[in-house]
Amino acid sequence: MGPTQKADTRAHTLGRMLRLLEEAAGRGASLVVFPELAFTTFFPRWLLEGEALDHYFERGMPNPAVAALFDRARALRVGFYVGYAEQTPDGRRYNCAILVDRDGEILGRYRKVHLPGSVEPRPGARYQQLEKRYFEYGDLGFPAFRAGSAWGHAIMGMMICNDRRWPESWRVLGLQGVELVCIGYNSAAYDPNGGTTEDAALRTFHSTLVTQANAYMNATWAISVAKAGEEDGSGLIGGSCIVDPNGRIVAQAETLADEVIVADIDLDLCRQGKDKMFNFAAHRRPEQYRVITERAGVIEPAVLDAD
Repeated sequence: MGPTQKADTRAHTLGRMLRLLEEAAGRGASLVVFPELAFTTFFPRWLLEGEALDHYFERGMPNPAVAALFDRARALRVGFYVGYAEQTPDGRRYNCAILVDRDGEILGRYRKVHLPGSVEPRPGARYQQLEKRYFEYGDLGFPAFRAGSAWGHAIMGMMICNDRRWPESWRVLGLQGVELVCIGYNSAAYDPNGGTTEDAALRTFHSTLVTQANAYMNATWAISVAKAGEEDGSGLIGGSCIVDPNGRIVAQAETLADEVIVADIDLDLCRQGKDKMFNFAAHRRPEQYRVITERAGVIEPAVLDAD
């Protein structure tokens, strides 16, 4: 998806998403992946409070503001992944994603675990990264879900943005036999924590690198989808791609605008890695991996035998 400006109405953004859904269905897709916080601009770049913050959160899913997406997807027999800001009935707030099957039923829910940024704004920064201020850490872990026959009974998992940079995210899903990982992101085209050592090209390279490497090391397909372009003067990288279990890109976006990329996903391609190179039951040796302890947030290696 291209950028969503702060001034854009929900109806305008939803209309774009419906057009993308229609195009994907017309090209034979049975699963559509939308990005992180797909219904809104990336609001954690601003210091907000009260109603200015509250209106970005969804109190239920589906709800009247997004029901058209569910209805149209069900009519087209297309399922989807979509990210949004979730507020639970008891007032807790998460950066969330759901996986919706072709009948319009929610197959799974995921809440972002690896929140970047800070709680307090950085003095003097034009744009902030305040996910830690607005969201709680995800409390659902990294669950895998068994899809129905329409999706080949695939074992599916989800991540959101920064999660894809952490190998633990992938390995937890890999240990559950995951065959297809859906990822949505809104990644800045600059260093969101300050400094000049990262630019759009480097950050796009890193985004693609972690998707290819971890798809290969866990023998899974991965669909990684950006919200991209200039949002109110703040750049977001693109690089949406579909990666096979050998780490090869089979489809990749070419623009920073609304764009549909499509690939045929053959789950049998997972077998080469899962049964051979990355057969965890046969080759993984967790008893030999260094034991670590966490004390006051500092990870310390275990003491090694002097002999």
